[in-house]
Amino acid sequence: MHIAIITFDGFNEIDSLVAHGILNRHKQPGWKVSLATPSEYVTSMNGVTLRGQCTLADASRADAVLVGSGVRTRDIAADASLMTQLLLHPSRQLVGAQCSGALLLAKLGLLARIPACTDLTTKPWLEEAGVKVLEQPFHASGNVATAGGCLASQYLAAWVLAKLESAEAARAALHYIAPVAEKDEYADRALRHIAPYL
Repeated sequence: MHIAIITFDGFNEIDSLVAHGILNRHKQPGWKVSLATPSEYVTSMNGVTLRGQCTLADASRADAVLVGSGVRTRDIAADASLMTQLLLHPSRQLVGAQCSGALLLAKLGLLARIPACTDLTTKPWLEEAGVKVLEQPFHASGNVATAGGCLASQYLAAWVLAKLESAEAARAALHYIAPVAEKDEYADRALRHIAPYL
């Protein structure tokens, strides 16, 4: 099972790395989580440089793909050479987007008939693209999910775990990362957000 987190230059560390960390708490044979990048190295909005673990082509073949956000998303959405590399197929893979990553899903036509969640900055761009924006942290329709607000990346990660493995696996990963003395409450709250979409 391969989950790819698409990460471009200017990425938001919280979006890509929190999901990466949560999804990697599930230790099973054949379970692989990778940062998919368009080049060998990408640099975050705050100057953190990381090395990609797989390509955008690899992401197109993954079982699940999460598209992170960042400060260059509008430039990426207008870059045909990058957008044509995003071959995402909800008919055969889970596809999720965090904050401005939803704009890329909209440009790919994946939000044509479904509403989305996003951050406040991206909201007008999505509305301009004809997407209804919901005032909530998480929404999914079939195999397409969106999350709004950096820390909503936990909901995307939990949704992927629940859909590909089980709700129990999602709970275990959330329980592990939750603050001490808040673990059950934290996991319960997160699962309440994704349960209607499982």
